Amino acid sequence: QVQLVESGGGLVQAGGSLKLSCATSRRAASNNGMGWFRQAPGKEREFVASIDWRGGSTIYADSVKGRFTISRDYAKQLLYLQMNSLKPEDTAVYYCAQALRSSSASQDTEYRYWGQGTQVTVSS
Repeated sequence: QVQLVESGGGLVQAGGSLKLSCATSRRAASNNGMGWFRQAPGKEREFVASIDWRGGSTIYADSVKGRFTISRDYAKQLLYLQMNSLKPEDTAVYYCAQALRSSSASQDTEYRYWGQGTQVTVSS
């Protein structure tokens, strides 16, 4: 069983930055793609960004392109999401997830393990 633990969420003003981290409990998980999703109150969970197991291929939702950057530290089994120029509409619970395969993926059905989530609140 793989456990994912997110951290780094919080309250920030519009235009500010936050960096989320996700720790993976098992080294055997290192050959899988990873992703970030988010869910705002009253809305469905949506894809944010994904990265393949090597860290060489990334995918972003149009709403975050140019503002968010996904990265991973292969040796430390850490996943990151650097969020810049935050907007109130970025307010949500952010989840990291491990993909079924080594490639990056944008559909939540392509992920098998999920973290508990970390709250990000952007004030206007």
